[in-house]
Amino acid sequence: MLENRRRTRYWREPRGLDQVEEVNHGSVCDSRSAHHMAFGKATVEKMMKEAAVILFAVGMAGHVSAQATDFIARFDGGIGVIPVSTGAGPVNADGTFPNVRLNVVRGVNPGGGPWRITDLRADVDAAGRIKVRGRGLLLASGNSIGQNANQRVFATLICEATAPFVEHNTTVAVPLEPNGDFRIDDVLNPAPVDCASPVLLIRNTGGVWFAAGVPKLGDD
Repeated sequence: MLENRRRTRYWREPRGLDQVEEVNHGSVCDSRSAHHMAFGKATVEKMMKEAAVILFAVGMAGHVSAQATDFIARFDGGIGVIPVSTGAGPVNADGTFPNVRLNVVRGVNPGGGPWRITDLRADVDAAGRIKVRGRGLLLASGNSIGQNANQRVFATLICEATAPFVEHNTTVAVPLEPNGDFRIDDVLNPAPVDCASPVLLIRNTGGVWFAAGVPKLGDD
């Protein structure tokens, strides 16, 4: 009778295989837990190493990219054209002077009337690519004052302080917005090798200049 009771109790107690092994062989469970912990730790360490390698590669790529952008000329600020630099002699009846000197900049003639510009920024890299952002290039005199006169403009970079001058021009003239804003993203032709004395002129399709860039000095 006692034997039958023991058998009944025995057949009611068995559970899953892992539980039986846990009861009868506790060391097996401990061994498996240690194995899982070691495997998890190794996996985390591997992932951390891979992440470190990726971050290092990204950092190096960014460093190389920053070094690759080598600017030969930069401009921050703009000057609107004043066509006449000097005037002399008695004033004529129409308000003009008999002797005037045009505001010619490195061989480029000025526009027929004064223009103003709110802001101008430009970068020129070693490959000759130029990016210009201009704001508020508008007429500053005459009956059309404050308007863009339906002008289209391009950029000219001149790097020589004295003649002979070489004009490095963008290839496409872009239209001025009604408020005088414009953007140029082009490659200068011919591409400059270096630029010891940079002057940037914004010109219309007739070839006269309306605005000039202010050279950006230093690394800021």
